[in-house]
Amino acid sequence: MSLLTVNNLAKAYPPTDIFSGVSFNVPNKARMGIVGANGIGKTTLLRVIAGEESASEGEVIKAKGLTIGYLPQVAKFESKKTLWDECMQGFAPLLKQEAQLKKLEKQLVANPNDEALINQYGALQQDYENKGGYTYLFRIKQALEGLSFKEEEYQMPLSKLSGGQRTRAFLVKLLLSNPDLLILDEPTNHLDIQAVEWLEKYLRDWEGAVLIVSHDRYFLDKVATVILEMRFGGIEQYRGNYSAYLLHREQRTEDRIRFAETERARMLKEIDYIRRNMAGQRTQMAQGKLSRLSREIFAVEKFGFEGVRGKKWSDLTKDGRNIRHPMGVEEAYRRIAALRSPSESKELNMKLKIRAKERSGNIIIRANDLTIGYPNNPLFEIEKLTLHRLECAALIGPNGSGKTTFLRTILGQIKPLVGQVNLGASLKIGYFAQAHENLKAEHTLIQEIESIKPGMLEKEIRSYLGRYLFRGETHYQQVSTLSGGERGRLALAKLSLTDANLLLLDEPSNHLDIASQEILQTVLADFNGTIILVSHDRYLIDALATQIWFIDDREQSLEIFKGNYTEYRQKDTVVNEVPQSTPKKEATPPSTSSTEPKVQENQQKKPLSKFERKRIEDRIVQVEELITEIELKLNKIEKQMQSSQSTPEDIQSFGEEYAYVQKDLEDTMQEWEELHLKQAQ
Repeated sequence: MSLLTVNNLAKAYPPTDIFSGVSFNVPNKARMGIVGANGIGKTTLLRVIAGEESASEGEVIKAKGLTIGYLPQVAKFESKKTLWDECMQGFAPLLKQEAQLKKLEKQLVANPNDEALINQYGALQQDYENKGGYTYLFRIKQALEGLSFKEEEYQMPLSKLSGGQRTRAFLVKLLLSNPDLLILDEPTNHLDIQAVEWLEKYLRDWEGAVLIVSHDRYFLDKVATVILEMRFGGIEQYRGNYSAYLLHREQRTEDRIRFAETERARMLKEIDYIRRNMAGQRTQMAQGKLSRLSREIFAVEKFGFEGVRGKKWSDLTKDGRNIRHPMGVEEAYRRIAALRSPSESKELNMKLKIRAKERSGNIIIRANDLTIGYPNNPLFEIEKLTLHRLECAALIGPNGSGKTTFLRTILGQIKPLVGQVNLGASLKIGYFAQAHENLKAEHTLIQEIESIKPGMLEKEIRSYLGRYLFRGETHYQQVSTLSGGERGRLALAKLSLTDANLLLLDEPSNHLDIASQEILQTVLADFNGTIILVSHDRYLIDALATQIWFIDDREQSLEIFKGNYTEYRQKDTVVNEVPQSTPKKEATPPSTSSTEPKVQENQQKKPLSKFERKRIEDRIVQVEELITEIELKLNKIEKQMQSSQSTPEDIQSFGEEYAYVQKDLEDTMQEWEELHLKQAQ
């Protein structure tokens, strides 16, 4: 049974058509991802489905009683309440039952033998438990922690939170509301990798259906079981996750190319017939063919070859102007020749090229006993780090852990608190800044390119900008008027002119649509230099990384792992130092010496830094408080089990809950013991 049906939906802001011909079903427990180029109408489609906007044509049919939770890209979550109070607001009925239970408990103390009162209390308690009365606090904490909120932020007013934090807070509240259908527009935008992974697991276990627009390919791989690709003139459905979609899309594209070539050959054959018969005995027939062909050309120009496939020409060519005024033979020939097949449409994608002009030395970066951060605010320590030529190191960690700070330290913009970063010989560094601070807001696009290549002629600059999808008068626009995606493309255009052999990339795929992300990935994989990549794009990391550098903000240390992201996640432990990683392009000779002594050396325990010791002490206090809470909960369950009013079914339920809480206590006690062992080092 479908929760929701989208039937021939269209949306236009006259005179612009945003999308049309969109039809699909959302069954119960669906996990559907929507992809497509920037500007194709994905966000508008979600808004129409969620009831935020009306459709120009078509309809959205919803199952009776369907509840929908909608997360926009930027949630305008305004409230005078604290973060915690907003989360609690969704449990108002449970809080009311809680108050009733406390009132009945007081009455039972005064009248312990009142059977009617006992029955009323038991029924209310059972209903309270069935609705999650004993778990809602745990669910709130779980969601807040999972989406990277710190405990000290729980009591902050929403007005004090940043825009990204408010969007995350809105997502927490949305998840806790438990709707039948979740509609999420770029839910990973304001999340670090740990939070995204938590959300992935949460959505996989979600009882309802999920409809997601996302540029996060790894996220779609983990969550989606169906991919909907929005195209001009409709939407196409692919079974499977994002990787399966890529495979099937390639097969369909080859089929579209064959169809387009066949149709174009047919049209050219029609033109040949019209030319030969326009002035002969069959003039009337040739004119009729030209009139019909004119309408077909108009339809293909509007919808593309794939947009007209399988549809009646009469339904696609309703514009009467083309019937009254057919184009001339030569004009028709030129316009047929100009029609794009799917293979030729790749010209509409960004043409990125990044190449190193000069070769660097073999050692790119070397550091020992390094502390990264600011005065009175150390962020993390590095025991030993070496990066070789042609490697790609992916620097990951929670938001605020110091990733951008580390890049700026390598650039020499910030001094390390302890130690120094030693850079190799013949390095030329190219830096892609996450906030695009290297772009000057008052500059035009042409001036930005001139700042890198002063000798380029304006004609050359404009041609070059065209490769990055900047057309016509946009070349004279100021940077301040550009969207996030346009700024990203301009920054990449500048980066490719630097001839750098070491790229420091801070979230280079932000704001790029999936097609541009795929192009960026291909170009970086072919880059003939070295890369340090800061990114939340795990698909990109998995494809490029030869090392993973993980900033552990709890231990305030940088952990180093040889391999890609999938291999890193599969490991139970992360090795702090590894032999030279395999480069992306050139293989290094195998070492004849054994690495075993080095591994054994790294396994030896080292004294705790003052920062690690402080973190452990704070965590011990938190864990001890948690142990007290769990023990009180166990005592409460024991009393319930011993109550003379408990039925056999109640006792069984209490027993299951007791086992669950007991396991929680054992795990917490184990953590407490491990923390004390670390503290004793």
